[in-house]
Amino acid sequence: MKKLVFRLSILAIASLGVISCKKEEKKAVVTKAPSTSKTEQLALEKPQVTLGFIKLTDMAPLAIAKEKGFFEDEGLFVTLEAQSNWKNVLDRVIDEQIDGSHMLAGQPIAAAVGFGRQAQLVTTFSMDLNGNAITVSNDVWSKMKPGLPMKDGKPVHPISAGALLPVIKEYKNANKPFKMGMVFPVSTHNYQLRYWLAAGGINPGQYTKDNAQGMINADVLLSVTPPPQMPATLEAGTINGYCVGEPWNQQAVSKGIGVPVITSRDIWKNHPEKVFVMTQAFINKNPNTAIAITKALIRAGKWLDGPENRLEAVKILSSPAYVGADENVLKNSMTGTFEYEKGDKRDAADFNVFFKDNATYPYYSDGIWFMTQMRRWGQITESKPAEWYASKIKEVYKPEIWTKAAQLLLKEGNLSGEEIPTTDGYKPATTDFIDGVKYDGKMPLEYIKSLKIGNKN
Repeated sequence: MKKLVFRLSILAIASLGVISCKKEEKKAVVTKAPSTSKTEQLALEKPQVTLGFIKLTDMAPLAIAKEKGFFEDEGLFVTLEAQSNWKNVLDRVIDEQIDGSHMLAGQPIAAAVGFGRQAQLVTTFSMDLNGNAITVSNDVWSKMKPGLPMKDGKPVHPISAGALLPVIKEYKNANKPFKMGMVFPVSTHNYQLRYWLAAGGINPGQYTKDNAQGMINADVLLSVTPPPQMPATLEAGTINGYCVGEPWNQQAVSKGIGVPVITSRDIWKNHPEKVFVMTQAFINKNPNTAIAITKALIRAGKWLDGPENRLEAVKILSSPAYVGADENVLKNSMTGTFEYEKGDKRDAADFNVFFKDNATYPYYSDGIWFMTQMRRWGQITESKPAEWYASKIKEVYKPEIWTKAAQLLLKEGNLSGEEIPTTDGYKPATTDFIDGVKYDGKMPLEYIKSLKIGNKN
């Protein structure tokens, strides 16, 4: 009885509260809850922005910046829009239909050097390190596997493209072309796939001024397939393998239609992957807005690299509004493992890196590497001096905007001094490639000459 009286009393109080609220509505007084954010908001020229992305795991900083309120802390009202393919992303940013986007690192560079559509595009933020893999069909894998070295009943990784040579010869003898997919001609995936093939003695073909297909003298025919369509295209037999970001390699394993043979981290350890891009015109008109967007993305990258946050990130990314893949598929790479053959799940702690190792900083040397590959394969059609590489990349990569954003985050207590690199924009020279060749961003011509297959001058 006492419980009943107590419940009735609560209901009565609630009813009085509703009546009181209705009376207050007439006054149209809106009170905002005090913010717990330490963010010092800039005077934004354009607080309402629309940003694009492709449905890949590495769009995560955008999703997290929105869902965790980092954009809102900056006074930004952000709409995130999924785009159908990388060409659409490029065109919509250039045409100012969207204000910025998750983009292939090679796209703003290609727009600056004259390969494809030209425009003044700017990178202020690197989305991530690593994150891709190369997958082959079950038929191709069945032909590769017998020739691989084994340990404890499993193939030894990383797997050289040399293991693919006998398969390509078999296809050639049967008058069948060997075809592989990549996501765009200036994608990291195209260059990583080409690098892996060439390191194994396989010619992936050349581009020329008159041939934009990149198949001249090719042992393997590479063609463009949008990332979400990769597994279905492989299953249909249209391609024999592909290079793509997650979750589309793990999707092939989940569906039982293909086997990843190497991760991109094994091709180039801690390579840069996607970037965030705006037009130079947008930044000129909206400098504070550009800094605020970059600030929110840096915070999102840092949040993502907290191991305790990865499962929540997987749940967010699984939403149809973002990547729309099954949580179990996303979980594989996002939580530090990677599955090759079904059941062959291995540790891959750094498969997706969003913050550590200065992942968010747009290094000139990262951009120059893409330019060396464009020249190597003929997308940059003429020989250029080393100074051209150094000056051209500074038109595209803007670490000074990243630094302004980072210094504000430091002041607010959202970054520590150790998390802001002291650098001239170039990483130290490295041999962390599958073929052990040395890359120094300050010596691009020597690097191009040192590679066995491709242009030398």
